[in-house]
Amino acid sequence: MTAGRGIIHSEMPQQESGRMRGFQLWINLPAQEKMKPASYQDIQPEEIPWVILPDGGEVKIIVGSAEIDGKTLTGPIQGISTEPLFFDVRLPAGGHFNHSINPEHNAFVYPYEGQVEIGPANQMRLLETQSAGVLSTGDDIEIQAGSRDAAFLLLAARPLREPIVQYGPFVMNTREEIEQAIADYKNGQLV
Repeated sequence: MTAGRGIIHSEMPQQESGRMRGFQLWINLPAQEKMKPASYQDIQPEEIPWVILPDGGEVKIIVGSAEIDGKTLTGPIQGISTEPLFFDVRLPAGGHFNHSINPEHNAFVYPYEGQVEIGPANQMRLLETQSAGVLSTGDDIEIQAGSRDAAFLLLAARPLREPIVQYGPFVMNTREEIEQAIADYKNGQLV
C-alpha cells in the first residue's frame, strides 16, 4: 500500500489454521512523492518467488531482486523510488546466507526465530530473536544461523536524507505539513 496523500485503512488478516506472523513495515516516501495518489497492491503468497539455498535454507524475495546460484529472482513489488530490498530468509542450524547490498543503502536484519551471527567469519556478531541489527557500510552481507534453525527479515533501501516529522500515523517533512495532514483527516479529505 502507498498511503500517498492519505488513505484510511485497517489490516485484518484472516487465519484459518496454523501459526501466523505479521510484520508491518513502512517505507518513507521522498518529499516530492508524499502527495501522490494512494494505492494498494494485494499480493498472494504464490506471487512471491522463493529459492532453496545450497545448504537447505530458503529465501522469499518480496521486494527487489536476489541473485542466488547464478539465478536472478525479482519480487512482486517494484518501482519504489527508494529501491528497497526485502527478503524473508530461513536457515537450518549452522546454515549460511550471503548476498550483496548496495553500499549506499541503509540495511537491517530482524531475526524472528532463532538467532543469527552477522559478519565475516573472524568478526561475527550475535543477534538474538526479536532484536534488530542495523548494518554498517559495505557491499555484502554474511549471516549464519546459530545452533538451531533461524528465520529473519533482511531489509535495505536508499536513505532519503530529508527531515522527518511524525505524529501518529502521519509522516511528513515539516510540522506544517503534519498539521495540514491532521486537518485533512478531520475534514474527511482522506479516502
